[in-house]
Amino acid sequence: MAFTYTRIIRFQETDAAGVVYFANLLTLCHEAYEASLAASGIRLKQFFGGGSVAVPVIHAESDFQKPLFCGDRVRVNLSPVLLRESEFEISYTVSRIEFEQDPLPQSVAHVLTRHVCIQTEPRQRVPLTEELQRWLGQWQESAG
Repeated sequence: MAFTYTRIIRFQETDAAGVVYFANLLTLCHEAYEASLAASGIRLKQFFGGGSVAVPVIHAESDFQKPLFCGDRVRVNLSPVLLRESEFEISYTVSRIEFEQDPLPQSVAHVLTRHVCIQTEPRQRVPLTEELQRWLGQWQESAG
């Protein structure tokens, strides 16, 4: 089951044309990622706190279909997929919604991030931690 994150677009996230600045869409998706980690019981302070394992983003791409404006309510659905024992990617669908449980969201963007699990020293790949494996199992879409 995909993880769902909702919030309202803020003025500081827009550019001079009044639409969400492209880089802020990645920030929004990363917020959803952090929220999904926390919802799985992962302690963010430790996860992002410079321990012996890190999970950097190694690839990001985004496709924009429609603009977002200050005050728009958005829903971000994210679904991770295991690629290798040390690597996963997250697909995000960003939609404009009228209200929290809106059954007909208007898709505005698709984002993908790819992450790799590494030891911080010597910066080599390692298998995903048990907590990341649990997180992935909790939020990945079921096949079929």
